[in-house]
Amino acid sequence: MSEIVLSRVNKHYGTTFHAVKDVDLTISDKEFVVLVGPSGCGKSTTLRMIAGLEDISSGEIRIGDRVVNTLPPRDRDIAMVFQNYALYQHMTVYDNLAFGLRNKKMPEEKIKQAIGHVTEILGLGTMLQRKPRQLSGGQQQRVALGRCIVRNPQAFLFDEPLSNLDAKLRTQMRVEIKRLRARVPTTSVFVTHDQVEAMTLGDRVVVMRDGSIQQCGTPLQVYSEPSNKFVAGFIGAPAMNFLSAEIRMEEGGLVAHAPGLRIPVPARCREALFSRADHKVILGVRPEHLSITPTDKPIGAAQVEVVEQLGAELVIETLVEGQAITVSRMDPTLHITAGQKVDLHVTSEQLHFFDPETEWRIQ
Repeated sequence: MSEIVLSRVNKHYGTTFHAVKDVDLTISDKEFVVLVGPSGCGKSTTLRMIAGLEDISSGEIRIGDRVVNTLPPRDRDIAMVFQNYALYQHMTVYDNLAFGLRNKKMPEEKIKQAIGHVTEILGLGTMLQRKPRQLSGGQQQRVALGRCIVRNPQAFLFDEPLSNLDAKLRTQMRVEIKRLRARVPTTSVFVTHDQVEAMTLGDRVVVMRDGSIQQCGTPLQVYSEPSNKFVAGFIGAPAMNFLSAEIRMEEGGLVAHAPGLRIPVPARCREALFSRADHKVILGVRPEHLSITPTDKPIGAAQVEVVEQLGAELVIETLVEGQAITVSRMDPTLHITAGQKVDLHVTSEQLHFFDPETEWRIQ
């Protein structure tokens, strides 16, 4: 059982900076959890505390059946993949893979068998006698992964391991990690600032901000049911549109009125918003849930400011009474030009409403 449990974990730097604040998180055996958030949110510090590279200021960290608060990294039975690969440049790939096992005094024959297994999984067979400088970035990262797998630890910790790769290699390595997970299911904690990595890799995604967990859930949950405005704006690309709106009771039901827009409140939100009639809210709508092609009654008129042709889709930046609104996933064959007047339509009931003071989602 390789469960990782953090109970009210805090990290202070001196008396002025509270980097991680009362983090409670349980990572189940063989679960892949991604910590995601902007720079300075505390995700890497949290990972380093799990690894033992940072002391915790208060709280408890348990790996398996042991409290590891005071254990040094070498005694925690974890393996870590770093952003900069951390390979020994003077050693061959084989010796890099064997290094940790030799330190444990494992017989050379068993080391050879273990490396043969990892070589098969990661396709490193032709590289074993090369040195890291003779490898591409993606190949070096596979060696770094192999060095972790060969140790058969209780948990893998990934500290932004794909950040140094170009876009194509990042995509390839995401696929490699997914394949690896299927073949070697191990409790894993992955840190990234890239929401695409978080959404594609994680069984669960933990969104952090200013040292605190904002939401923990499946990728679909954090996308479709964001806990607050921060999560809603951070998850999803292009980012969610936010509008200041007033809820009004009209003959046809509740309606959200924003400058230049009139948006009927979907049935799933009416009960929560009924008591907020004549009150201000923050309305959130994702660009992919808007369209400029007729689907129903338009919610308002807009002027096209920028058209981005992405090949498979158009992304359109519009203005409605000075408010910027993004529309995405439009048919790339549509002929749209800057300055054109268009009608906006809502294509989904996935509208989100947030309290203007707390910014938490109204449920």
